Amino acid sequence: MRAVLIERQGEPVHDSVHLVSDHPDPLPKPGEVVVRTEAAALNHLDLWVGRGLPGLPDVWPKISGSDGCGIVERLGEGVDSTWLGRRVLLNAATFHSPPPHPDVAPAPEDISMIGEHGPGTMAEFFVAPVDQLLDVGEHDPVEAAACAPSYLTAWRMLRKANLRGGDHVLITGIGGGVALAALDLIHHFGAHAIVTSRSAKKLERAALLGASEGILDTGDDWSRVVRTWTKKRGVDVAIDSVGKAVHLSCVKSLRRGGTLVLCGCTSGPDATTDLARVFWNQLNILGSTMGDMAEFREVVALMRSGALHPVIDTVVAPDAASEAYARLESGDQFGKVVVDWRR
Repeated sequence: MRAVLIERQGEPVHDSVHLVSDHPDPLPKPGEVVVRTEAAALNHLDLWVGRGLPGLPDVWPKISGSDGCGIVERLGEGVDSTWLGRRVLLNAATFHSPPPHPDVAPAPEDISMIGEHGPGTMAEFFVAPVDQLLDVGEHDPVEAAACAPSYLTAWRMLRKANLRGGDHVLITGIGGGVALAALDLIHHFGAHAIVTSRSAKKLERAALLGASEGILDTGDDWSRVVRTWTKKRGVDVAIDSVGKAVHLSCVKSLRRGGTLVLCGCTSGPDATTDLARVFWNQLNILGSTMGDMAEFREVVALMRSGALHPVIDTVVAPDAASEAYARLESGDQFGKVVVDWRR
C-alpha cells in the first residue's frame, strides 16, 4: 500500500517525510477493522511523533496520523459484517482502565493513541478497533477528517469548564485546529470569544468567524487587554494549547473563580505561573486531552446535523505530504491541513 513514512527522528520533521508505494498492508486483529483511508488530517501530534516522544519505542520509520475518515474494507474476527462498506470516522484515543486493586482507589484511565503508540492514518489503509469508529454516512470525508480529533478535544475542554451561555472565553493561538474548533463550538453554547494570535491576518479571519475581539500577541503580557474587554472582570474560561509563551497571561486574564483548560503546550511545557493569584482568586486549572466515545458521539451528531463548520487550510494529495507537514510546521496554517487519499 501507499504510506507516508517519517523515516527518522529530528527537526524539521518534514525533511524526513516520504511517500512509499510498497508498505505492507495492515491486518486486523479480533475486534478490529481495516479502513481504506479517504482523508487524513494533520495535527501537532504528528510533529511530536516526528521529533520523538519520551516513552515511545525508538523504532523508525513511523506512520503518524490520528485524524482519519474512510471506508471499512476488511473485518477482524468477531466484527459484525454490517460494518463492511461503511464510511467511518476515527476516535484515535483508546481509554484503558488499570487493573483494580482491593486496597487502592481506582486509578484514572490511561490513554493510548492511534498514530502515536502505533501506526496511524497517514496511509492508504489503517487499522482500528471497531469500537473506536462511528458511521458518518455520506458526509464529506475531508470535512469529517478535519473535525476529529480537534472538535472532540475542544468539546471536552468546554464541557470541563462548565461553559454557559453568555460566558466570555479566551482562546489562544487562533488558527490551530483545536482553537478554531473551540471558536466554532462556543457559538453552540451562546458564549463570546476573545482570541490571540501572532498574525494580524489570522485575527482578521477569526473576526469573520465570530470572534468578538482579537489580540495581536507580540510576546508581551496582554492580560490587560482582556481585562479592558471584560470591563476589568476577566474571562470566565480560557482555552489554551500554546503553553509556556502565554500561560501567565492566561492566568492573569481569568476572573475570580475562572477556569483555564489546557490541552497542549506547542511553545513548551515549563511555564511560569502566579500561584498567589491562583489560590487567592480561587482559579481552576485543568488538563484535558481528546475525549471518550460518548463525547465523540455528541460531536459527530453535531457534525452530521450541519452545526459544525471546520476550517480547512489546505488539501493535498499523498505525494505532497512532505509539503503538508511543512505547512503545519511553519505555523502559518489557518485551519486543518488534510491529505486526500482518493487522489
